[in-house]
Amino acid sequence: MHCPFCRHTDTRVLDSRVSDDGGSIRRRRMCSDCERRFTTIEQMQLVVLKRSGATEPFVREKAVAGVRAACKGRPVSEDDLARLGQDVEDSLRLAGSAEVAAHEVGMAILRPLRELDEVAYLRFASVYRAFDSADDFAKEIAELRADHPTQPPG
Repeated sequence: MHCPFCRHTDTRVLDSRVSDDGGSIRRRRMCSDCERRFTTIEQMQLVVLKRSGATEPFVREKAVAGVRAACKGRPVSEDDLARLGQDVEDSLRLAGSAEVAAHEVGMAILRPLRELDEVAYLRFASVYRAFDSADDFAKEIAELRADHPTQPPG
């Protein structure tokens, strides 16, 4: 670890604490050369394993961008999308693995999207699960109705 003040390479850890959510470690450090103190935060890098076998860092905005398209024309705000992105990232991190299959990212999006907006959920699920026919939509709608029985108007 380089000192941010003098760039010396020898620093000493004075204190380490796990953050509240357990996803990062806060370390208080001191440079052995200039003796200045600074804090670092270490966070697990979440990597997505693509179908091709390639890996890339998880980017929350990339996941939200796909959901944004499904939410077009729906009463979903940017704040709602930001919360959804945070929920997805949190659930992936809580799984405890540093490498996540692309399929798991999509599955992690479906649950909070279903709670946010059912129409956007159907749009996203139809592409993500590659619906082939109206029967696929009908089956998914039947599952939604079973979970949320329709209420009488008024």
